[in-house]
Amino acid sequence: MLTGINLSLFIGQNNPQPAPFWLVESINNIEIIQNVTGRSVFQITFAASRSISDQGDEQLLSSQLLNPFNRVIISVVINAMPKVLMDGIITRQEFAPSNDPGESTLIITGEDVSVMMDLEEKSIEHPGLAEQDIINQIISSYSKYGLVGQIINPPISDRPTPNERTPVQQGTDLEYIQYLAERHSYLFYIIPGPVTGKNTAYWGPPQLNAAPQKALTVNMGSSTNVDSINLQMNALAPAIVGGSVQDRKTNQIHPIQVNDSTRENLSRKPALQNQSSIRKTQFRETARLQLQADSRSQAMLNRSIDRVITVNGELDTLTYGDVLNMGKIVELRGVGYTYDGRYYINSVTHRLGGGEYRQLFILTREGLGTTIMQVAIV
Repeated sequence: MLTGINLSLFIGQNNPQPAPFWLVESINNIEIIQNVTGRSVFQITFAASRSISDQGDEQLLSSQLLNPFNRVIISVVINAMPKVLMDGIITRQEFAPSNDPGESTLIITGEDVSVMMDLEEKSIEHPGLAEQDIINQIISSYSKYGLVGQIINPPISDRPTPNERTPVQQGTDLEYIQYLAERHSYLFYIIPGPVTGKNTAYWGPPQLNAAPQKALTVNMGSSTNVDSINLQMNALAPAIVGGSVQDRKTNQIHPIQVNDSTRENLSRKPALQNQSSIRKTQFRETARLQLQADSRSQAMLNRSIDRVITVNGELDTLTYGDVLNMGKIVELRGVGYTYDGRYYINSVTHRLGGGEYRQLFILTREGLGTTIMQVAIV
C-alpha cells in the first residue's frame, strides 16, 4: 500500500495476532487521529469483493476478525524504526455493498484502549487515597490492555482522612480520571507503544520541557518538509483569575488573585505579559481550603493559555522522515521570528493510503516570538 514504509496490523480479541495477508491486502486507506485532549480514534477502509454467484457473507464479514470490541494495533516502520500509531478497540462497523464489482467497502472505526474504561458507570468510594493513588489503582485494573501509568503528582496532595471526607466516584473510570485531571489543568491520554501490546496512560501537565523532535521547515528550498501551514492567534484566550474563597476549616475569607502561569513558556512574548488587555475570570468555587482554592484558580489560568497560538499544517511523511508524537515538542522554522520556535504537539492525524502517508498536525503555545535562533539537530 505504501512505498518506503512498512505497515503492520495486529487484530483479534485480548491478544491480537498479525492480520492475515488477505486482510492487509484489502486495505484501501487508514486514518488515525491522535490527540491529548480526548480519546484517539482510528478508521480503516477495506475493499470488499464478492462474486455475483456468491450469496453468502463477504470474507471480511465472515472471518469475524473485524467484529466490534476486537483489538487493533497499527504500526509502521520508518528508517528501520518501528512506531506504534494506534492500539485500539473496534466500536463501529459500516458495510456499503455496491452493484459495481470491486466497489463495495467495509469501514471499521474504533478508539484507543481507554474506551474500555468508559463502559461502566460506577458509584465507588476511595477512602484515604490521594488523587494520584486513585488513578494508579484504576489504571492497574486494565493491565490486560498493556496499560502502565505515568502519573505526575499534582501541585498539592489532597489526601483527606476518612473523618474529614471520602472521595466518591460517580461515573465511569475514564470520566472520573478526566474530572481529576481538569481540577489541575492536567491531561489524560493514552500513548501507544513503544512495543506492540503496550500502552502508557499519561496523567499530568503538558510536557513542555521534552527534547524536541525533528524540526518542521517551511519555505527553505530543499530543506522544506511542510506542504501547507496556517497560524492563528487568539487574543481572547488568556485570562487572569480573581475572587475570594471562604476556607472551610477556618471560615476565614481569603482573596484569590492569579496573574501568571506556572508552566514553562515556549514563546518569547507570552500573551499574559505582553497584551494590552487581558480577560479576567472569577473564582466561584466554595467549601475549599485556601490551598485548594489557590491550586484550582492557578489551574484555570494555566488552562486559558493552552491555545493562544494554534498552528495547523500538513506534511508528507517520507519527506519529513519521521513520525510526529502527540504530547511532545517540535521546533518550527521558516515562517519568521514572530511564529518560529518551539511548539507543543496537540494533535496528529495520520493518513495512509493511495501510496502516501501524510500527517496533519495541530501545534499550540502561549504567545508570540521565538526563544531559539536555530533548531536542534535530531
